[in-house]
Amino acid sequence: MTAPSLPFASRHVGPGPQETRAMLNALGMTSLDALIGQTVPNSIRLDRPLDLPKAASEAEALAELSAIMVGNRLSKSFIGAGYHDVHVPPAILRNLFENPAWYTAYTPYQSEISQGRLEMLFHFQTLVAELTGLPVASASLLDEATAAAEAMGIAWRHHRGKRNRIVLAGELHPQTVDVLKTRAEPLEIAIDTGDVDDTAAALFVPWPDTNGVYSDHADLIS
Repeated sequence: MTAPSLPFASRHVGPGPQETRAMLNALGMTSLDALIGQTVPNSIRLDRPLDLPKAASEAEALAELSAIMVGNRLSKSFIGAGYHDVHVPPAILRNLFENPAWYTAYTPYQSEISQGRLEMLFHFQTLVAELTGLPVASASLLDEATAAAEAMGIAWRHHRGKRNRIVLAGELHPQTVDVLKTRAEPLEIAIDTGDVDDTAAALFVPWPDTNGVYSDHADLIS
């Protein structure tokens, strides 16, 4: 038999009784009620109990949420344009996305509270660099359009602005082309569908394209 887990509040509310007492003593307060009495004016305090149902236990709350989730329906999406479901391997799903040690409820503005997320991004970037054979790799981009714009910027900066053309081959998603044009304008980068030559900093090849067509780009790449 294993020891029972701590109650929900004890696992998610940091200060315990001793820490709470120490903080109250530092403030010169005798209780939490006394602290609230000096921080929340009586004019805006509710003087009657809230009309709420009896508090549920953690198990009861999970059961209720699970019952609600049964009503969710996963429909087939036909939106296209690159927006589709993806398969996440069970090992990654269980050990990363479902493991709180790898993520926090905070955005990574403060590295000391986002170590798990930052380490996950580091491993992702390392894997992308190894797969592509490139010396650098970016991460944490929201979609294909912003990733394409970031790749364009990396390629342009790599050539130190000496190559000011980006070539688009095939039918890219419209939103990808729009974001590329928006980011290219202030950098004075020309975007066209012409030939690839020494003036081109990068070549974008969709596979499949926005119409779902898988084209053979072997000649173009060679």
